[in-house]
Amino acid sequence: MLNMTSENKDSDTMPDPLLIQESGEVYRNPTEVQMSQIVLPCHANHCGELSVGQLLKWMDSTACLSAERHAGCSCITASVDDIHFEHTIGVGKVVNIIAKVNRAFTSSMEVGILVTCEDLYTDRQWKVCHAFATFAARRTEAGKVKSLKQVIAHTQMEQMEYSLAAERRRMRLIHAEIITDLLSKCQEYQDAVAAERTRVESVELVLPPHANHQVSTFGGQIMAWMENVATIAASRLCNAHPTLRSIDMFHFRGPSHIGDRLVLKAIVNNAFKHSMEVGVCAEAYQGGEPLRHINSAFMTFEVLDSDRKPCTLPRIRPEPVDGKRRFQEAIARKKIRLDRKYIISCKQTEVPLSVPWDPSNQMYLSYNNVSALKLMDNRNNWVLASEKNKVRLYTLEENQMLCFKVEMNVRVSAEQTFHLLSDLRRRMEWDRHYESCEVINQADEEDTIYRVATPSVTKGGKGKDFILLASRRKPCDSRDPYLIALRSVTLPTHPPTEEYTRGEVLCAGFTIWEESSSVTKITYYNQATPGVLPYISTDIAGLSSSFYSAFSACSQFLLANKDSLAPKPSVQY
Repeated sequence: MLNMTSENKDSDTMPDPLLIQESGEVYRNPTEVQMSQIVLPCHANHCGELSVGQLLKWMDSTACLSAERHAGCSCITASVDDIHFEHTIGVGKVVNIIAKVNRAFTSSMEVGILVTCEDLYTDRQWKVCHAFATFAARRTEAGKVKSLKQVIAHTQMEQMEYSLAAERRRMRLIHAEIITDLLSKCQEYQDAVAAERTRVESVELVLPPHANHQVSTFGGQIMAWMENVATIAASRLCNAHPTLRSIDMFHFRGPSHIGDRLVLKAIVNNAFKHSMEVGVCAEAYQGGEPLRHINSAFMTFEVLDSDRKPCTLPRIRPEPVDGKRRFQEAIARKKIRLDRKYIISCKQTEVPLSVPWDPSNQMYLSYNNVSALKLMDNRNNWVLASEKNKVRLYTLEENQMLCFKVEMNVRVSAEQTFHLLSDLRRRMEWDRHYESCEVINQADEEDTIYRVATPSVTKGGKGKDFILLASRRKPCDSRDPYLIALRSVTLPTHPPTEEYTRGEVLCAGFTIWEESSSVTKITYYNQATPGVLPYISTDIAGLSSSFYSAFSACSQFLLANKDSLAPKPSVQY
């Protein structure tokens, strides 16, 4: 999803270095499609800025062409992840859209979309938004779903997006499940505006110009119509022209065709101090048939004053029953957005590094945890520091951080290695830096929170303890590793104590690759923050006995237990 990780921001502004192929030609992603449009008055809204609806149509068209270039057949828009619009675009500016397929699954694929704005007079460009859309290959005449070919990643950036696409797909599948855990008690406000006043309903007849080359309504056209009615609803609350700031995920539940009547409905679900959420849905029908639900989305608007600062908005009085439910769900969605923004915007060089954990932000913390490890695994500028008995130590200095990785092969299956290393309590059997380890929260099968205590590195000094979220992932296919990602979190039930100094881990963990049925490559990563640097600083200059003995012990531990099942962590809530 958009803006889930700080690394996505880097990828928006840092293009892949040129890859020269054997033929001497510069490599270009075969699925890449580019569109450039100059913004004319007919594309603009009342403020002389590009209509978001028009931009969504251009984005959808570009992404669809990229998907079809990879699939070799017709494709339809299945969903579009959250979009955050960083800037508006004025008349006369040029919109540049680049779309390319990041990863293909069985019958669907993720397409990354980057939108930038260009000023022709100053030769300046800036990012507008970065989105991820899911497209599905259409069924054949025989009714079968086309099985898509794999995406081959050539550059480091393509490898990163390929790897992260699997994690984003996982988030899409569970995105709606966390809303029910966040519903808050409805609070009444005096002098609130009745939500009914903001209700908008509009109908559109789908004509040939609204359809794509497959005779289905453009997904972008439907999104544009939805944005239109949502803007009207927002205007009715504030009696002003609102600015669309973000859109929660679009999910297309069914197709629409020429001749359909599309009924578009919008209402303000809730208003906060400086923003409001508008819920909008699209339903279709032909003749006397019942309405078909096509799409629904949630859009966040602000109202800006003459200095482009957000204005204070009136409160909403929800309708009974469904209105109160929407009111409460809007509070939950706002909390999710704030959690996500906080988790992702934390700068890696700032302390504290830990993020508060609770069930509502587990999905985003887990995503960020795994994504950070995948990014380290995809870096290609590691420097081999030393090697001893086939244990290799690599280092990487970046952004005032010292990263290191230790790599070795073991004659144990990858799945068994994953099981044995997943339970951090067993790490005490081979790592002398683990003095004690206990499970303090078993969130689910993939996410566990541990408290780890480590001995003092100085005589008479305090030891350190860490509250670590361990996120485990099995591979989606043979091109993915097993992953065990670690990062610090904060739990109110486990504050720092007098006996230990609280340490923090930004990113650490294992990637486990299957080299063959009996040989596994294990790579351990760690970003050396001030809290863990004392434990490894003496080893970085060369592979000392400390590193060698630890990973030699790890190898022996895995071999001794290669035929046993690792015990599952006990569930504690």
